[in-house]
Amino acid sequence: MKIDNTLRSRLEEELVIWMTTVSSDGPQSSPVWFLLDGDELLVYSLDSARVRNIATTPAVAVNLNSNRYGGHVLTMEGVARIDDGALAADHNEPYVAKYRDRIAAAGWTPESFARDYPVPIRIAITKVRAW
Repeated sequence: MKIDNTLRSRLEEELVIWMTTVSSDGPQSSPVWFLLDGDELLVYSLDSARVRNIATTPAVAVNLNSNRYGGHVLTMEGVARIDDGALAADHNEPYVAKYRDRIAAAGWTPESFARDYPVPIRIAITKVRAW
């Protein structure tokens, strides 16, 4: 799906998305850092249940926080895949630029963050709802 300029602007501004994957026990939502990379979202993940869920059920939902009044809602559906060919987080300059301050505030360096979050996940957005 082609990301329009309004959606692109919002995705470039936001720092956190809620990513929902599905396991045999049901849905699991987690806040994650992300980068809009072309028309896909790129997330770096722990090697965790999220990664195992995607391997068996690649359908995901992604949501941005609303404003404090419950407006400015953006929900998306997509298909996730592990991208073994992606750059490591510490070698992805746009990602490091976006999260440099957050990485440092959490006590990481870009290199230590990349070691802790080594699994690149790409999400191709298939459906968008905004209100």
